[in-house]
Amino acid sequence: MSDSRNTWRYVAVALVLLLAWVGLGCKLVTLHLGYAEPFRERLERHRNLEKKIASGRGRIFDRKGRENALAIDLPLKNVIADAHSITTNGQIAAVAERLAPLINMSRAELAVRLNRPGRRYEPIKRYVEEDVVRRIQALRLPGIFFSDVMVRHYPQNDSMCHVLGFVNHEGVGSSGIEQVMNRHLVGRMGRLESKLDGARREMYDRRTEDVAPVNGADVYLTIDQHLQYAAERSIDRIYSGGKAKGAWTIIQSVKTGEILAMASRPSFNLNEFTRATEQQRLNRAIGTVYEPGSTMKALTLAGVLNEGLVSPSDRVFCENGAWLHSGRILNDTHPYGELTVADVLKKSSNIGTAKMALMLGNKRLAHYLADFGVGARSGIDLPGEEAGIFHPVKDWSGVSCSRIAIGQGVAVTALQMLDAYCTIANDGVRMRPHVVRRVVGPDGAVLYEQKPQELGRPIKRETALLMQKLLARVTEDGGTGVKGRVAGYTVAGKTGTAQKAVAGGYSSTAYVASFVGFLPAERPEIGVIVVVDEPQSSHMGGVVAAPAFSEIAGLAVRYLDIEPFKQEYQMAANGRR
Repeated sequence: MSDSRNTWRYVAVALVLLLAWVGLGCKLVTLHLGYAEPFRERLERHRNLEKKIASGRGRIFDRKGRENALAIDLPLKNVIADAHSITTNGQIAAVAERLAPLINMSRAELAVRLNRPGRRYEPIKRYVEEDVVRRIQALRLPGIFFSDVMVRHYPQNDSMCHVLGFVNHEGVGSSGIEQVMNRHLVGRMGRLESKLDGARREMYDRRTEDVAPVNGADVYLTIDQHLQYAAERSIDRIYSGGKAKGAWTIIQSVKTGEILAMASRPSFNLNEFTRATEQQRLNRAIGTVYEPGSTMKALTLAGVLNEGLVSPSDRVFCENGAWLHSGRILNDTHPYGELTVADVLKKSSNIGTAKMALMLGNKRLAHYLADFGVGARSGIDLPGEEAGIFHPVKDWSGVSCSRIAIGQGVAVTALQMLDAYCTIANDGVRMRPHVVRRVVGPDGAVLYEQKPQELGRPIKRETALLMQKLLARVTEDGGTGVKGRVAGYTVAGKTGTAQKAVAGGYSSTAYVASFVGFLPAERPEIGVIVVVDEPQSSHMGGVVAAPAFSEIAGLAVRYLDIEPFKQEYQMAANGRR
């Protein structure tokens, strides 16, 4: 029996050995015949190192350059948890107890995030600053580690928010300059390809590709941070505390079209852009259209004078405040009899302006307004610019000419209206507004530089010079814009008070107040516009917007060291120089 048992044992062992050899043989055949290619590829993938190396995003500076950085990249860290290890070792409560207070998270919420068996990489907190990271590291919490991340940071928080825009969590510019110049700012990612040994360490001699990242280009703006601060501070006083639904302002260089400041309220903190509402993100300076009211009168009068239809000393009967035209009554705020053309603008007579517009006729009025930029985007290098509302002449009614001439039935952006006044200030030459000055690559090469660009000449130089004088009378005693004066300077400008359009007509309680002008009137350098949406204290542009204009313009001319004109600059009612 024992011999029989031993025999079966020998046979069993022999069979096992035989099967092992057969299996080994099959494996060798499989390898030689190529059936193991998937295994070979999996092994190769395990040994390959392929890594993308992030590049730094370009910076954004104001017109002063590197001393005033407006947008930069900050190296931060994300807090990561090895949830599997923490759960397996029963340390959820202990880790949550010590970590939660440092990252502003409740212990209960953190415990839920940690209780995920099988998760080796569980993001816990994004964008943690270095001082917090050091405090976490000092705790030596098991299963907690960090990953490096670059985060866009805006040192001025909400200042210039609508101009700068922001970068979303995927690193893509999503509004403002960050969006428009994204192709220059993003840079070029690096790439590394190599081999790993059995311990998954790189074998440096086996590198097949090593391309260093290239940082993005820097963008220099035309905006001046100090002028921006002054503009924001001024409209904050108008807007804060529910004094208005919104307020916005722009400062523009007359000769170049450079935007020196652009501010809009409400605003938002760029470093917390996810909390901003759609209304807060709206750049009202270029994205909100409104009926301009009496600020349109200067463009109408410029066309009438350019055609030689009147002279400043000609007299217009203003119907004592009420005029029936095409079956509709047009009223003036104050009743006037006869006014000179110069005084029609100074006193802001609706009737006097409308009568002069009828001399032009529909086609010529539409032509002049279009040449000034009404109804078309200016082409500024910012996203979200609206074209306004300016219906074609074929759609005008019998009263359209008389109403559009005084700023009703037409809608503009603040930038359109300011650019039109800067055209008058620039002796009739219209310039393209812009906010980007130049783009400089990481090697110092200038990739792009914006030169002043002429868009046309709506009116003759002689007409523009005459309009400069006529508009300067608006801020003299007896004019509607006396509160827009700047001490030591002659200001040329115009007030605007417009009822807001509502279903079936115009609101009797909601207004848009504005003031737009330029200075020094004798030799214009800068133009400024202030627009206030639904002011609560007073709805008149000369009361609400003009003082803000005075404050902003006054600070600007002194900061820019623009000297007042020394010679006497006055104009009699007849308009002679």
